[in-house]
Amino acid sequence: MSAAAASHPSDIVESIHDIQSSSKEDNPHSDGIWVFGYGSLIWKPPIHYEQKQIGYIKNYVRRFWQHSEDHRGTPEKPGRVVTLIPYDEWKTIESVVTWGVAFKIPSDDVEATRAYLDHREKNGYTVHTVDVFSLEDDETPAVRNALVYIGTTDNEAYVGPAPADKIAQQIHDSYGPSGWNAEYLLNLAEALREISPGVKDDHVFELEGLVKKIIDDNNKQ
Repeated sequence: MSAAAASHPSDIVESIHDIQSSSKEDNPHSDGIWVFGYGSLIWKPPIHYEQKQIGYIKNYVRRFWQHSEDHRGTPEKPGRVVTLIPYDEWKTIESVVTWGVAFKIPSDDVEATRAYLDHREKNGYTVHTVDVFSLEDDETPAVRNALVYIGTTDNEAYVGPAPADKIAQQIHDSYGPSGWNAEYLLNLAEALREISPGVKDDHVFELEGLVKKIIDDNNKQ
């Protein structure tokens, strides 16, 4: 989602211990970990999880401002995928919550899941923690300190904003080892409607409409 995390199992365990400490010193992950997905993890979740929580995080916005050279594009023709932008770096946005899904990873699968996610998110993403809130309670987190992979604005694959029609064209035209970049966008938009029918994410839905128009226009030719 490599710069994202440790390379060896011992490093992985230690990094999780630092982020999600436990009172059980001999087995800090006896209760497992939570991972929050706001992009492809929503519809393509971790291999092993025992529970999931639909919810949102505060003070971040989702943007297609991260280049993808390893999954939805190539180094010669990168695609675009989503990252999270802290609200204090983007204060003009209307909505300051980001919907997604938190997955509970059982203790026995922590190391394998972290290794899998570190590889999946290796193109500029680093590990952070967030509290996840449910629709029923916007004050008390449903999940505390869930791990989340973010391509921060200083990472090597961060490309930043562009006119929506330019982003849509880039997404439409890009392909990578994981498939068509447009598939990523369309799956994300559909998944957001499924997890929260009233979700407000103008950026994603505007791009969805623009890409669908490009597809329709090409089909008419």
